[in-house]
Amino acid sequence: MRALWGLAGIAAVIGCSIVAAVGLENGEKRSGFDFMTPETQALQADDTSNPGMLWVLQGEQLWQQPEDSANIACAGCHGDAAQTMRGVAARYPAFDEATRRPIDLAGRINSCRGVKQQAEPMAPDSDELLALTTYVAHQSRGMPITPAADSRLEPFRDKGRRLFQSRIGQLDLSCAACHDDNWGRRLGGSVIPQAHPNGYPLYRLEWQGVGSLQRRLRNCMIGVRAEPFAFGAPEFVDLELYLMERARGLPMETPAVRP
Repeated sequence: MRALWGLAGIAAVIGCSIVAAVGLENGEKRSGFDFMTPETQALQADDTSNPGMLWVLQGEQLWQQPEDSANIACAGCHGDAAQTMRGVAARYPAFDEATRRPIDLAGRINSCRGVKQQAEPMAPDSDELLALTTYVAHQSRGMPITPAADSRLEPFRDKGRRLFQSRIGQLDLSCAACHDDNWGRRLGGSVIPQAHPNGYPLYRLEWQGVGSLQRRLRNCMIGVRAEPFAFGAPEFVDLELYLMERARGLPMETPAVRP
């Protein structure tokens, strides 16, 4: 019954999409925070109540922990994260010289583990990788998203834009159909946000844990009856690259809290 209701709700949204929301066209950008209930906003705003801070604390411990044969901790190279990592998450994904394509923050952490720490990569969306990524991203909280000014990223950002606008799945929907044309409307009782990535990794009440942007994108793909890309797929990084450009100027909120 819930699935049928969800399909009916999506159909209703499609039916009323001829009245496009002009906010994004006019340059208005609103964080998902603005669409939450006052109770959930308060949960995010209070660090003593925000459950995502548990992952920040775990990440801080991992930052100081030497790894494997190299016996090097993240802090051994980068020092105090509050100083050296401030602003880093606000400009990722960035161009990676080794692969000649964009790499996201979690990918950079795993790359550094392999090259510098001689350690095995952490599993995608594992608590350890989420904790380190959340800890690093938390150092940029409150800073505006400022995508890297690197011309080498442009072809990949354009691929991300096309992915955002392409209809997929059995429901024949694109990301833009919901998050550009119908943001602010309701779908199944929930307000459709503008899909900005400024709070990731974030704590979702639905998940009862912290998750990555890629996990959320996979959920959306499954929701429109499409085959989701694998964790770490280049398409996800390209899409994040575009989403960060689309969210330029919004403040980082990691760890955000969402329904």
